[in-house]
Amino acid sequence: MTTGTSAPASTGSQTGAVTLVALYPGPALRLDSALAVAEANAEAEDMMDSDPRWLPELRNWLSASSVAPGLRSVPVESLRGIMIVEWAGVPLTEGGFLLLGRDDTLERQLRHTLTESRRRYKDLVEVSSDFAWETGPDGTFVFVSHKGALGYPADALIGRDPRRLALDEAEESPMPFDCRRAVDQTELWLKGADGAPACVVASALPLFGPQGEWIGARGVCRDVTEQVLRSNELARIRNRERLLGHIVHTLRDRLDAAEALAVAAAETARALSADGCRIYRAEEGGGTSGTPGGRVALSLVAEFGAALPEVGAALLDRIVNSEGLVTDRLGHVQLIGERTEYRQAANGALLVWRAGDSEPWDDDDRQLMSGVADHIGIAHAHLAYQERLRRLSERDGLTGLFNRRTFFERLEESISRPDSGPSALLYVDLDNFKAVNDLHGHQQGDAVLKAIGTLLTTGVRPGDLPGRLGGDEFVLWLGRTDEVKARVVADRLLNGMRELAHLSADPEKPLGLSIGIAVHTPGRGETVRELTDRADAAMYDAKKSGKGHYALAPAHQASSPAPSPDVSAAEPAP
Repeated sequence: MTTGTSAPASTGSQTGAVTLVALYPGPALRLDSALAVAEANAEAEDMMDSDPRWLPELRNWLSASSVAPGLRSVPVESLRGIMIVEWAGVPLTEGGFLLLGRDDTLERQLRHTLTESRRRYKDLVEVSSDFAWETGPDGTFVFVSHKGALGYPADALIGRDPRRLALDEAEESPMPFDCRRAVDQTELWLKGADGAPACVVASALPLFGPQGEWIGARGVCRDVTEQVLRSNELARIRNRERLLGHIVHTLRDRLDAAEALAVAAAETARALSADGCRIYRAEEGGGTSGTPGGRVALSLVAEFGAALPEVGAALLDRIVNSEGLVTDRLGHVQLIGERTEYRQAANGALLVWRAGDSEPWDDDDRQLMSGVADHIGIAHAHLAYQERLRRLSERDGLTGLFNRRTFFERLEESISRPDSGPSALLYVDLDNFKAVNDLHGHQQGDAVLKAIGTLLTTGVRPGDLPGRLGGDEFVLWLGRTDEVKARVVADRLLNGMRELAHLSADPEKPLGLSIGIAVHTPGRGETVRELTDRADAAMYDAKKSGKGHYALAPAHQASSPAPSPDVSAAEPAP
């Protein structure tokens, strides 16, 4: 700024101040004795139009100054953004002030950038893991950068043999501290001040005297321990994810759930270098949802590997009721187990084992185990969902018996076997059921139907098929059953109705069963439809005889009409 304070003050002329304001290359203005704007050049007017907030700040500054105010910087908002304007205030002899401004934005930015650059460089130097060093002719440190290294202060390293920092097994290996040729980015492990291993990357140059003799080495080392450990951990994580991904794909890609779990057990054992693996699943309705102290009934669904001593219920309970992994010894083996769960409810357990003299379980084993357990828990839930869907599609929703479609599909499979032997179909119809609905409502009617479902399933053998065809019509297929055994079952059903007498609508209209029995003999070409029609016709004949009876259909005769059914003398149901 070339104007200074002498020109306006020495002239004392208001005209001179006006001229200076007009000709000044930057923002300029003159304030009268009341600090009101008397003159302002175009640049000052633009600044007042774009941001009037800076002028009151200058007035406060001037009013508080008893002598020449000097310089004052204020921020001004302009179309180019925030600019910093440095103002020189010059008192006038006739009163008031002359204000001359200078754009100080760029200079301030440069100073700030330089300050930040110096601070950044200082911070980077302070946090750098590099340390510089130099060794002398005797191989000991003669210089170490002021920060020191590996947890040692610099003074503690001066005069020390670098080989004393090497791990015991590497003391005789070549090291950069006494190199005879240039070394670039070589990795070595040293001992830190706390005794922990530290990995450094070193670059070094040998030093030679005037006669070519070796007089030491000079170089720099960077501590890369964290990076190496992180890289190793990342490699372990990737390997764990690869193994886990393989097991997950096994669970997802196999259509048969039992086969998928068997393969998953084998792959889990291999991934964990274990001798064997077992997968347990919670039985349907088998206890609590894994709450502490609760019981979850488990069944073994997949197993792989070497034999395992008997696993007691107490150990399985402990696994299911623990939040994390459970390790234990069982006989000559060491094992690790974790519960499987879905939506925080236990639905099984995963168990693997090794020989007692094997390596103990490490963190990688534990994390892989947890990952596998998570996915097997999901697989258990998915399998349970599929089973529920299958049951819903196969079973009658009220009684739990096979529905019409499933019953006849399975009946077709059964009679198509040439070695099935004589079997019997019982066609069952409720007597006086409509009166129950009319008098007591459908809720009581549903209770009757459920009770009949229980009656039909009581005492059935594997291979027998109880079903509900709809309404109050039921069927019971008895595999490998002759006429005598079929009559025994029919009597049992009729007698069982006595336990349901209290569900009758009225003593005058007691609940009962009318049963038609059709014995099927393989090899005669009888179809499911023909067999069902025979049993159905026999049931109607039983109903006509007074209800609460069973009737036996005549044997299948493909070429002649069926004779009248043989109605038994069974006691009517109460």
